[in-house]
Amino acid sequence: MSTYMAKAGQIDRKWYVIDAAGKPLGRVAAQAAVLLRGKHKPIFTPHVDCGDHVIIINCAQAVLTGGKAEKKFYYHHTPYVGHLKAVRYDKLMATKPELAMKLAVEGMLQGNNIARAQALRLRAYAGSEHVHAAQKPETFEF
Repeated sequence: MSTYMAKAGQIDRKWYVIDAAGKPLGRVAAQAAVLLRGKHKPIFTPHVDCGDHVIIINCAQAVLTGGKAEKKFYYHHTPYVGHLKAVRYDKLMATKPELAMKLAVEGMLQGNNIARAQALRLRAYAGSEHVHAAQKPETFEF
C-alpha cells in the first residue's frame, strides 16, 4: 500500500466563514491557519498547497485576553535607517482590526512560498458584511 500524494490540479477548494465576535484573536487565527493550510483534510500533503479560502468577519469584535492589548506591539520598519515603528495592539485593533487579524494568521503559517500563496486566500473584514456571497461559503464552527 502506498501513501497518497495530492496533486495541485486535484485540489477541491471550499470557502469558509469564521465569526470572530467575542472569540480570542489567537484562537480564531490558529483555526484559520489550519483551514488555509488544508490540515483538516484527509488528503493533506505538506509540499502541496491544498488549503481552502477563509473569510473572517467581525474582526473588530475579537478579544485579546489577559493584558495583551496593552503589552503586545506590532513592529514594522520603514526603508530609512533607525525608523522602527511600533503600534500597540489596542490602537491597532481600534483603527485596523482586519490588519491585526491578518498579521496573526500570517504569523501562524510557514515562512515559505506556499504560505504566501495561502495568505492570499484569507479575507478579513471588520464588520459582519462580506462580498463573497456568490461563492456560497460555509459557516465554520469550532
